[in-house]
Amino acid sequence: MLSRVAESIYWLGRYVERAENYARFIDVNFNLMLDLPPGLKEQWEPLIAATGDLDSYKGRFENFDRLETIYFLAFDLKNPNSMFSCISKARENARTVREKITKESWEKLNEVYLFMKEGVGNEIWKQEDPREFINSVKYKIQLLYGIGDNSVARTEGWYFVRLGQFLERADKTSRILDVKYHILLPSPKEVGTTLDILHWMALLKSVSGFNIYRQVYGNIEPAKIVEFLVLNKYFPRSIYYCLAEAEDCLQKIYGSASKGYRNSAEKRLGSLCSQLEYSDVNDVISLGLHEFLDDLQLKINHISDAIHNNFFRIGDSLSKKQQTQ
Repeated sequence: MLSRVAESIYWLGRYVERAENYARFIDVNFNLMLDLPPGLKEQWEPLIAATGDLDSYKGRFENFDRLETIYFLAFDLKNPNSMFSCISKARENARTVREKITKESWEKLNEVYLFMKEGVGNEIWKQEDPREFINSVKYKIQLLYGIGDNSVARTEGWYFVRLGQFLERADKTSRILDVKYHILLPSPKEVGTTLDILHWMALLKSVSGFNIYRQVYGNIEPAKIVEFLVLNKYFPRSIYYCLAEAEDCLQKIYGSASKGYRNSAEKRLGSLCSQLEYSDVNDVISLGLHEFLDDLQLKINHISDAIHNNFFRIGDSLSKKQQTQ
């Protein structure tokens, strides 16, 4: 597979997953607002912080009100990470490798793009409750995932899409958990209160993990939620699960054995997976949740850089992979 084709497919997976995550964040924050005690101010700033675009937002907007926040996160093409921007970029990447994706996947992705474009024209963000539209985008993306899961051959292209998808998901889970821990509560005195519990519940709902968490762990306890979202080996949105799946994708792409590594991307990703596999929640808490997640995000960024250098960087006439074959 040509490096430019692999890169387009990889970023197709990342952009679609990013858009789906943003749809989740917006929907859950709306639900949280409904549960807040009367008189408590709506909190939209943490939602921007979770995306890593806080500085960009502050440079253009003065307040964190509902309209501006939803516009920025969902519809603003000047924000390169908005839902509409991500869907647009995913569609463009898919267009350039049209022959590598199925007809049904292309049609559904194009449908999501046109739906978002229509939402911009109708100024959906100005509606009192745009959740129906936001949820429709999320469900259309999930349908796109289902189509791919049931119709795409498990070749290199499939694994590059999944590699991008799972790395993006791991990053977003870590960010939303970090934001909850540090800036969502107005005061440390409210830790453990009903409001704190509502925020933890909203966090679980943002990753569709509330029901399964209650089945496995029972009561809402911060340490158990951290274990569930960081270290759980079976929940599809836990950080460990996502990184383990990404590692498997890398091994499938490179044809590596289950042990050892053949490139710097496998080395970095394998090392991080091993660290998480042999950690428990006490290790995370003793280090400090923010410090742990900050280091984790940095390592995910390094893994992304290593993937770029090994597979996508234009250098000699042959890629690293081709040179080793």
